[in-house]
Amino acid sequence: MSNDIRVKNGLSINLKGAPENIVKKAPFPKTVSINPSDFHLIIPKMVVKVGEKVSAGDVVFFSKKNPEIKFCSPVSGEISDIVRGAKRRILEILINCDEKQIAISHKISDFKKFSKNQILETLLNSGCWPFIKQRPYDIIADPTDSPKSIFISTLNTAPISADFEIILNEQKKEFITGITALKKLTEGDLNICVEKNHNSFINEIDNVKIHNISGVHPAGNVGVQIHHIDPVNSGEKVWVVGAEDVALIGKLFLTGEYNPTRTLAVSGPPVKYPQYYKTIVGSSLSEIIKDAGIDTDLNLRYINGDVLTGRLVEKDNYLGFYNNTLSVLREGNQYRMFGWIPFINNAVPSIYKTSFSWLFPNKKYDLDTNLNGEERAFVVTGEMEDVFPMDIFPMQLLKECMSGNIEKMENLGIYEVAPEDFALIDYSSSSKIEAQKIIRDGLDLMISEVG
Repeated sequence: MSNDIRVKNGLSINLKGAPENIVKKAPFPKTVSINPSDFHLIIPKMVVKVGEKVSAGDVVFFSKKNPEIKFCSPVSGEISDIVRGAKRRILEILINCDEKQIAISHKISDFKKFSKNQILETLLNSGCWPFIKQRPYDIIADPTDSPKSIFISTLNTAPISADFEIILNEQKKEFITGITALKKLTEGDLNICVEKNHNSFINEIDNVKIHNISGVHPAGNVGVQIHHIDPVNSGEKVWVVGAEDVALIGKLFLTGEYNPTRTLAVSGPPVKYPQYYKTIVGSSLSEIIKDAGIDTDLNLRYINGDVLTGRLVEKDNYLGFYNNTLSVLREGNQYRMFGWIPFINNAVPSIYKTSFSWLFPNKKYDLDTNLNGEERAFVVTGEMEDVFPMDIFPMQLLKECMSGNIEKMENLGIYEVAPEDFALIDYSSSSKIEAQKIIRDGLDLMISEVG
């Protein structure tokens, strides 16, 4: 049985350069990277040293706070470098790939007969556990917790981002297997959110709750879906797994091997051939960027993730652990003369009627990274509520996060939000504040003070 949810408050940003329905196999990388910053608040404890040989699935490091959570090599090869920063903080682990790949094999005979503890142990030992995150706090889930439900979002409403229908098209068996394994981890519901009026094999999966989602961005954000379906209260935990990550977990239980492949959408106005690439988690981006026809001599910004929530990287950097999208935009380092006058250099869509972009709702834009102004006074305008589809006061919550008032943060719904839920506020707010950073700092304060 399915349930319908329509998200009205939000904003769809029409950008040029959406990926076409073409999936190519990227060249196998010569070097891969594991970046601990992908795993928020995880302090790595190294297991390997520079020059040591590893197989795919070998443990590279584990969480110092929770040693059960292990992080494994996506390839077989040699540890070429462990990059450290201030106070010997580990910034990056680089692995040179072997020509012949060897993987660790886990004993999985008939996982359908596995108990919850056996499923947990397999996920922890294989390196697949980091795919499971939790709300509140948007961090890797604690395996000792019992979630009241599990959520999986299979629609993506962020601008020019990956389409999970294309990603899962050749991974249907793996996805269903992953669902079967994850269902054993909770006594509550396993909720899968799909796009409304869209035929999908997911609708045929048994013993799960299907929710039909429609509306503007951020309808695809799992936090918005949780808010409308099974809100998180103090002391409760909900686990979240990405759509392709479910398939990777299913692949583990089908083959017994940790094989973190990733379907990457390369998109953006400067991309000549916006399309999908099959690659490995942590692989080098340079070859993919070259194949996509991107002119690297231009002043461009490369983003691991979508344009609203992604992380800035260099063109010779590596794919992030959770990313299905590499977004490319032009750097906005040119002044727009008389940009405030309607119809004069007016190429920016806006939530305000004064820009006249509302007259062309289907127009696609070639936007850059220009902020079109500096940080201004943080005053009540009502604009945040227009793009925030939760029964939460976003401005008041931001102010309490800035002041560090834990009691008021709890009363205003800090447990229900994640930084990505405030991405449209970053985009549309006339105050130009860093809303996502403020929320992330507020969540970190809650973790340290409340736990």
